[in-house]
Amino acid sequence: MADYDLAIIGGGLNGVSLARDAAGRGLRVILVEQGDLAGAASSATPRLIHGDLSVLERRRFWRVRRALAERATWLRIAPHLVRPMSFVIPAHSDERPPWLLRAGLYVYDALTNRGGLPGSTTLDITHHPVGNALKRPFGVAFEYSDCVVDDSRLVVLTALDAAERGAAIRTGARCVRADRTEIWRLALVDRGHRRVVTARALANATGGWTSMVAETVLRQPQPAMAAMQMSQIVVPRLFESDNVYVFQNSDGRLIFAGPFERDFTLVGTVTHDFTGDPAIVAMSGADVSYLCEAVSRYFRERVAPTDVVRTVSGVNLTPASARRRDGTTLFHARRRKAPLLTMFGGDVTTSRLRAEQAVTRLTPFYPMSPRWTARAALPGGDFAWDRFETEIDLARHRWRFLSEPQARRLVAAYGSRLPAVLGDAKTRDELGPAFGPDLTGAEVRYLMGREWARFPEDVLWRRSKLGLTMPAADREALAAFMDDPHRTG
Repeated sequence: MADYDLAIIGGGLNGVSLARDAAGRGLRVILVEQGDLAGAASSATPRLIHGDLSVLERRRFWRVRRALAERATWLRIAPHLVRPMSFVIPAHSDERPPWLLRAGLYVYDALTNRGGLPGSTTLDITHHPVGNALKRPFGVAFEYSDCVVDDSRLVVLTALDAAERGAAIRTGARCVRADRTEIWRLALVDRGHRRVVTARALANATGGWTSMVAETVLRQPQPAMAAMQMSQIVVPRLFESDNVYVFQNSDGRLIFAGPFERDFTLVGTVTHDFTGDPAIVAMSGADVSYLCEAVSRYFRERVAPTDVVRTVSGVNLTPASARRRDGTTLFHARRRKAPLLTMFGGDVTTSRLRAEQAVTRLTPFYPMSPRWTARAALPGGDFAWDRFETEIDLARHRWRFLSEPQARRLVAAYGSRLPAVLGDAKTRDELGPAFGPDLTGAEVRYLMGREWARFPEDVLWRRSKLGLTMPAADREALAAFMDDPHRTG
C-alpha cells in the first residue's frame, strides 16, 4: 500500500490548490516544495481577481463569465485576502474610443451577478477625486468593480487549509527522483535528510520548472512549453484615491496602477518570452522604462526608473502550440502505470476551479468526496466581505494598542484568526520584540510555527510585504530572532 494517495511537487498556487482540494475530498496528500511556498511566480502576479478586460476584448465571453463567477467565490471564501475595488479607465480618442469602452463594460456587467458590487458607470473626472492625480485633459473616465488579492498569502493560507485537512506540507524538501510503476516512488531530500515516500498518483505543479522536472526527475515525456516572464514595478504612492487605474498604452496594452501596501503603487504588467533559469529571473531595464513611460503618459507626477523601489518578476508556462493564460492540465494514465497530473500556467482568479477539475480527473482511480472548495472559507475568512471594516473596528477594540493601519494589515493577513497571533495581549510589549513599527515577535513565532516561515525573506516578502519599509538594523534583529524564536528578549 502506498504512503499517500497523491504526491504533489511544487508549492506555488497550483500545487497548494491541488493539495487543498484533494485533502478535503479525503485523499492522503503530501506536497513537497524545495524552497518556500509562493517562492516564485505565485508571488509575482498582478494581484488581480478579475474577468480581464483584455480577454473580453478578444470576445472570449465564456472565459470572462467563468472568471467573474470565480471572483464571487473568492469574495465569499477569502474576504480578508480578496478586496473589492473601483477600477477606473480614463478615456481619450487616441486609443479605444469611449463608446467602445462603454459597450465593453456593459457586457462585463451583464456577464455576472455582481453580488453587491457596484456596476460600471461614467465619471466626469474634471471635478472628481480620481482625476486629481491625472494630467489634463482627461475629462471622462469609466469606473467598474473588480478585486485585488494578496497573492502570496493566498498561497500560504490555501496550504494551511490543506494541512488542517490532513495534507502533509513539506517545505525545504526537494524531489530528486520519481520512479513510476503501479505506484510512484519518490526520493526526497528533506532539509538535508534523504527519505523515500510512495504515492498512488503524482502531480507536477512546479511552475517554471515543469519541463525540467518532467525531464530530469520524472523522466516522462512532455509537450513543448513556452516560458513567459511577467513583471511589475513598485514605486512610491502616486495617488491618494482608493482605486486601481487602468491605462491604455500607445501599443494597445492595458497597464494597471493600484495601491500597494499603503505607501506604494504597483504598476504592471509587461510580459515577454523567457529563456534561462526561472530561479534568477530579473526585470530588464527596458521593461522598467516601458512601465514608467506608460504611466507617465497619464499621471501628473512623472515616474522615472530611479523612482522604482522594487521590481517583481516571475516565469509562467504555456503550451508552445497555443499560448494562453487559462492554464493547462495534462493527465496521463495507462495500464499498470500510476496516474500523472501536470498542471502549469493560469491566473490567480481561476486557480481554485482548475485544481477542482484536475483532482476530479482522479475519481476513476479511487473514491473521493464531492467537490467542496467553493463553499468552504480559507483560514480566517469566515465573515462576509462587506464586514471587513467591522473586523478592523473589532480588532482595535480588543487590542487597543493597535493603530488603524496596524489593525488593517493584521486583519487583511489573518482575518478571524488574529487572536491566534496576538492572544490576550494588553500592550504591545507583551508581543515580544519589535522589528520596525509593525512586526512583533509574537507574529513571527506564529508564522514560523503555523505557516512554514523559516527565513526573514519568508516573513518580509511572502507572508507580508514589510520588507518594503523595514530598516536594515531591524532585518538583522529579525534574522537573529528567527535563529532562536523562543528567547524572551
